[in-house]
Amino acid sequence: MSAANTAESADFRGPLDITRAATVVLDADSTVIGWSPAAAELLGYEPAEALGRPLSAFLSVHPVGGTPPAAAAEASGVSEASGVSGAPAPTGIGPPSLVGNEIHVAHARDGRELLVATATCPLPGGAADRGPGAPDRILVAAEVGELRHWESRLALLQGLATQSPVGLAIYDTDLRLTWCNTAYEREIGQPLAAFRGMRADELYGGGSFVTPGYPQTLDGVMHQVLDTGEPVLDLNFRAQQPSDPGRDHLWSCAYYRLEDAHGHVFGVCEDAFDVTDRYRVQERLALLVEAGRRIGTVLDVATTAEEIAEVAVPDFAATVRVDVTRAAMTGETAAVGSAADMSLLRVADRSEPGIATPDPGLPEPALPDADRPDPEGHGPGLPDDPGAPGPGVADPGPLDSADAEGGSRGVPGAAGSRDADRHPYPPVVYPPGSPQHRSLSSGGLVLDEGTLVVPLRAGGGILGLVTFDRGVGPDTSGQPPAPDRATTFDNGEVALADELAARAAVCIDNARRYTRERTASLALQRQLLPHHLPPQSAVRTAYRYLPADDVTGVGGDWFDVIPLSGTRVGLVVGDVVGHGLQAAATMGRLRTSVRAFAQLDMAPDELLTRLDDLVGQPAEEPPDAYGGAVETYDVTTGATCLYAVYDPVSRRCVMARAGHLPPAIVDPDGAVSFPDLPAGPPLGLGGLPFESMEFELPVGSLLALFTDGLIEARDHDIGHGLDTLGRVLTDRSASLEELCDRAVSELVPGGTSADDTALLLVRTRELDAERVAHWELSAEAVSVGRARELATGQLEAWGLEELVFATQLVVSELVTNAVRYAGGPLGLRIIRDRTLVCEVADTGHTSPHLRHSAEDDEGGRGLFIVAQLVQRWGTRYTPTGKTIWTEQALPPADGG
Repeated sequence: MSAANTAESADFRGPLDITRAATVVLDADSTVIGWSPAAAELLGYEPAEALGRPLSAFLSVHPVGGTPPAAAAEASGVSEASGVSGAPAPTGIGPPSLVGNEIHVAHARDGRELLVATATCPLPGGAADRGPGAPDRILVAAEVGELRHWESRLALLQGLATQSPVGLAIYDTDLRLTWCNTAYEREIGQPLAAFRGMRADELYGGGSFVTPGYPQTLDGVMHQVLDTGEPVLDLNFRAQQPSDPGRDHLWSCAYYRLEDAHGHVFGVCEDAFDVTDRYRVQERLALLVEAGRRIGTVLDVATTAEEIAEVAVPDFAATVRVDVTRAAMTGETAAVGSAADMSLLRVADRSEPGIATPDPGLPEPALPDADRPDPEGHGPGLPDDPGAPGPGVADPGPLDSADAEGGSRGVPGAAGSRDADRHPYPPVVYPPGSPQHRSLSSGGLVLDEGTLVVPLRAGGGILGLVTFDRGVGPDTSGQPPAPDRATTFDNGEVALADELAARAAVCIDNARRYTRERTASLALQRQLLPHHLPPQSAVRTAYRYLPADDVTGVGGDWFDVIPLSGTRVGLVVGDVVGHGLQAAATMGRLRTSVRAFAQLDMAPDELLTRLDDLVGQPAEEPPDAYGGAVETYDVTTGATCLYAVYDPVSRRCVMARAGHLPPAIVDPDGAVSFPDLPAGPPLGLGGLPFESMEFELPVGSLLALFTDGLIEARDHDIGHGLDTLGRVLTDRSASLEELCDRAVSELVPGGTSADDTALLLVRTRELDAERVAHWELSAEAVSVGRARELATGQLEAWGLEELVFATQLVVSELVTNAVRYAGGPLGLRIIRDRTLVCEVADTGHTSPHLRHSAEDDEGGRGLFIVAQLVQRWGTRYTPTGKTIWTEQALPPADGG
């Protein structure tokens, strides 16, 4: 804008002002006796040409009452020569804004006709006393378009002063109020006269600017504008409005310096618009964004409930309490029914410091201090919590074990439980008529003064309640609430609370579902893996199990230690393709099959052959209820397995593998080897037979059976992992538990790997020769009596006289059957271990069968009697025949 335009825009003299308008002095006969320069500029006549001529030579005699001539309309509306652009053609006596002024057609010297507004002012004195040529009145004229433009500016100023919703105020250079508009008066709540001359900081005491980069006080900002002359725009100012005490408002303010026509500074103008509602909407949106970021970070019901309270306090409410149904805490389906059927637990309780709000569901005397949640909203733990923390919460750690001397240290796959001495979340019971009880009964939110109760709903059921309390009562020191604290919830805040509760309910429902699925997965894992490894005379054991799926805590790798006949032990490790629940279920099927085949005393190669046949059979699932086939993904094919049998009497070990890695063997001298076992194909693929390898293990040898998840990783190959494992296992001074920990820490440093990890360490033992007695017998009838004598003598030597009678019957029956139905030579072996083992070996390949004899049968009752006298019995086939074995419990006084 140019300087001329600036000066013109700052000139508030009207177009009919005598100092600006075309001024004509008339006598009583309407003769021109005075002609101003502005009149000469408007009509083009110089004073010499105009003086002495009648007014009618320049203006129409009568005011315009109809449509003006086309030339006049063109001159006033569209003629560029008139200097007025865009003025609409007047109708009647002119636009309403020009009522009170006469509209005439003026005749310019160049022939143009102009539409002008005129006003007449009579001079003092009577017209009769004035003769011709004496001044009688003054007429001023201005173009209609210019007058309308000026009156529009006046209307604008009038609107800003009386109708604008923006508060306007003018402060002098001492920052004292000199003028304000009606909107500003409404904010103050008094007329201007009551507070004129006051400073801004006196009117809005305690307020401050929240926009960074500017002074925080009104005086500071205004001084900056007065000193620099730079206007500022959109500064956010927070304070309590004088006409609305007790509630903070936010204004968007602008400031600019005021100068007179000569450039002298005389004050500063303030424009302030109340944006409180808009700001609150932005705050609510920001709170929702924060809730989306902070609520539901882990799949844990209690943690999610605490996050709700943390987000809402203190920005939204002074106190937030979250009550969750007991069913949701344990992972059960959301409660559906009346309030009386819902058992609620106080899971989170957070309050703004110094704020005390009544709690109708948990009266003060009801619980000791130890049972109460702490002020930070963390309640005491739930005992035997079935849902362990989800992702983002510390996990109990890898599954571990103890060797035979130390007992069991853990349950495979079990999640760590909370300390038994921690109290449960306190139950809450709301009395009838309370907002919470009404919310449970109706299933909807309830607003009761400063308390808002919103149900947590998901899947048509109620998961709990969230109580938002504004703290309308006194605080803990007995003081009333601060005057700037909102004591109730408006409609927007009620909608915000409903949205917060809806989002929280989804997160809690997800955590509930996770808790249920994890509980089911862990229960399955406990059933599929051994609960503990019982002590064995043949070996000492320790193990570690780390599933790759840290969400469910289950995987497809497995291990087992199976007691076999003759004090032997079966050692198994296997790996199923994939991870998670389905792999764990497949692992359970294979483990059960291996244990069943092992109890039949199968050789390792035969056991793997039977297992391979079982896996290779196509799974035929029954059709579902709609007649379609149930589609399943078979993860059994491709599974690997290693099975070994160790005999502590002979110190011989036989093993075979189906696509699995060979074990590591560390002899008593510390030398590590990985035997080159024949590599059979993975299970279910078929094609090649399985072969066993047998070798002798010195007493104290260490066997390490493991899956590829232990030694294989993204940052190194299997060879590096085998070398590291061998180096760890060579430490003879470390216990099996220490070796397990070192192997896991070095090979799986993060505690998790891309694949499931299983490690089984076995230290071999030898059964003392004093505990084993063996005799060779001929296949003759006389051998029956000889066998009884030998067994009786050995039992008496061991001090087991209580078992002599039963053992004589067992030996007599087994030797008699061998003489009668098999052939010699015969072998009799008695082993005193944790049980008394009697074995009779022959060259036959037919196993006796237990049967019930009829009343008239002369035989067939011997084996039935034997079965009643022993704990268990069975048949074990060997390359030279078979062995019938029995086990009897030792007397309680005998420690074995």
